[in-house]
Amino acid sequence: MEAVKAEGLTVVYGRLKALDEVSFTIPSGSMTAVIGPNGSGKSTLLKTLIGLVKPAAGSFKVLGSTIDKMRGKVAYVPQREEVYWEYPLTVWDVVALGRIKAVGPLRPVRKGDRVVSQSLERAGIESLQSRRLSELSGGQQQRIFLARAMAQEADLYLMDEPLTGIDAEAEDRLLDILSDLRKEGKTIVMTTHDLSSTLELFDNVLVLKNRLIAFGRPEEALKTENLVQAYGSERVAMHLSDVRRVAGWR
Repeated sequence: MEAVKAEGLTVVYGRLKALDEVSFTIPSGSMTAVIGPNGSGKSTLLKTLIGLVKPAAGSFKVLGSTIDKMRGKVAYVPQREEVYWEYPLTVWDVVALGRIKAVGPLRPVRKGDRVVSQSLERAGIESLQSRRLSELSGGQQQRIFLARAMAQEADLYLMDEPLTGIDAEAEDRLLDILSDLRKEGKTIVMTTHDLSSTLELFDNVLVLKNRLIAFGRPEEALKTENLVQAYGSERVAMHLSDVRRVAGWR
C-alpha cells in the first residue's frame, strides 16, 4: 500500500512557488528523509500533506485516501521553533492530547490511560511526565511530541526537523524509536539537514529544491549531480563522500 502519493503538487505563496509540480510515491512501512537547502519547500511539503496548507494545483493521497478522511491516522511533529514552550502543560498533558480523537473531544483522558503510559515509556520519558514543558531539554521536547504521535496510534508520521538542536545521544535515541516504528509497519517522512543520517537508516531520500530533484534509495538520490542541483555547490557532495568513506558505506 502507498502511504503517500503526490502528483504535480504545487504550492504558491504570493508570487513564489514553494512547491513546483512535485510528484512521488512513498510505500508504507518505510522511512523517507526529505532534504534540501533552507527555503526549498521541505516544511511546506509536510504542512501540505497534513492539510495545513492548500495546494494551488496537483493532488495527493495519504494512506490511500484524502487527509480529511485519514487525519486521525496521520501525526505531525512540527519544528521546535514553532511551539510555544511556556504553556503551563505537563509532559503527560501533551502526550494525552494524542488520545482525544480516540476517547472523544468532550471526554477527559484518564490518568491511567494505557496508551498514554505505553507511549511515555517507549519514548523514555515516563519519569518526566509531571514536568513542565519549559523545564525540558531539546531532545526531551522532541520525544514528547513523538510520544504524542504514538499515543495517537498513527500510521504515518510527518516530522519536521526533529534532529535540529539536539545532541548526538538524543539523536540516536530518537532514530532508534523511529526504526522500531518502521518495523511495526509505520511510515516515517522526516525533513532533515543531517545528510549523514540518511546513509543507512532511511529507505528513501527525497531531494527537494522547490521542485523534485531526486527520489529513491539513498545511494541513488544522493549522487553528486543531485546534491549540486539542490545546494548549488559540490561541497555538500564532498562532505557526504567523506562520511561514506569513514562509515564504510557504498
